[in-house]
Amino acid sequence: MERLFNLDFQLLHDSVLLAISVFFLFLLLSYLLFNPVRKFMQDRTDKIAGELKDAENDKEEAAKLRAQYEEKLKAIDKEADEILAEARKKALQNETKIVNEAKEEAARIIANAHEQVVLEQKKVQDEMKQQMITVAALMAQKVVSRNIDTTLQDSLVDETLKEMGGSTWQN
Repeated sequence: MERLFNLDFQLLHDSVLLAISVFFLFLLLSYLLFNPVRKFMQDRTDKIAGELKDAENDKEEAAKLRAQYEEKLKAIDKEADEILAEARKKALQNETKIVNEAKEEAARIIANAHEQVVLEQKKVQDEMKQQMITVAALMAQKVVSRNIDTTLQDSLVDETLKEMGGSTWQN
């Protein structure tokens, strides 16, 4: 009898044993290799998910910090504007103060100049009186030396007073 594909009991027995061995080998390898690989892959997946979550949290925190910094920058700009406004105000006050002091100084200078003019006028008047006294003394010498009469003397005094001005003699 001829066998189909050379199937005999030994071949069938070897095939069944081979299938059972492959099955047990698969279970053993699954336990030893596939489960650790699955666990490694799950751990890696969890780690990546955690890192993505941390990255998202960091991104949200960075956005919050950015918003805070922008608010601080706005506050700094506002504070700088306030400082500039205060500086302008102080500058205007200083300008007003300096202008007022200059006006006061000018008024003092003008008052001092007026006093100097008044003193100079008095000095000139005093000099004029001294000259008049000198002229009167000279006239008296002439009168005494010539023995002139009183009418001539009066006319000489009147003439001298007219030359010098009557108001100057009375001041």
